[in-house]
Amino acid sequence: MRPRLLMLAVPMTIAVMIVALMTVALAPRPALASQFVVFPKAGELVSPDGRYVVHNAEREGSASDFIGTFHSLWLTEQATGRSRKLCDYLGVAAVAWSRNDFVIVTQYSKKTSQALVFSVAGSQDPVLLDKPTLTHMLPAEFRPALRENDHVFVEASRVEKETLYLTVWGYGQHDASGFRWRCQYDLREGAIACGDERSKQ
Repeated sequence: MRPRLLMLAVPMTIAVMIVALMTVALAPRPALASQFVVFPKAGELVSPDGRYVVHNAEREGSASDFIGTFHSLWLTEQATGRSRKLCDYLGVAAVAWSRNDFVIVTQYSKKTSQALVFSVAGSQDPVLLDKPTLTHMLPAEFRPALRENDHVFVEASRVEKETLYLTVWGYGQHDASGFRWRCQYDLREGAIACGDERSKQ
């Protein structure tokens, strides 16, 4: 089943918007890592080889729509002009390239965020990394934090070669003071591994 890409959620709070922007701006920046830019402000992001461009498009909303501006991300082949829609989002989205093969997107809403991985070739469904997906993929010791906290954010922080680096953090009934993990997702193998950031300090 293809994941639902349109996030029908109430508008994000100012605090979450600030966290989203700071996460992108302050993420580690090794020399070989692809950098994330924030949409809709960025407008577009060209692939490293110049063949493709990810660009933002506004969506017209009716009076019955949720308050806020809906946007869409489109992928266009520069030489032919052929385009396909990647996803819709509300508020802001952080976007980066993994070489010339994948487009990485983090979408934000009020209580959560999710990371999406799109194949440029379009030969496979996008990978969705969110709270339910991680609950299924990660070992049992990680699951209570995902299931019992009502605020859980999955954020892509950088891409290096075939590895997507994620920050997973949140708070709620299970972790009143919050939790924070560093995770690595193998784009080719579809495997993920996480560790508690606090245990490394």
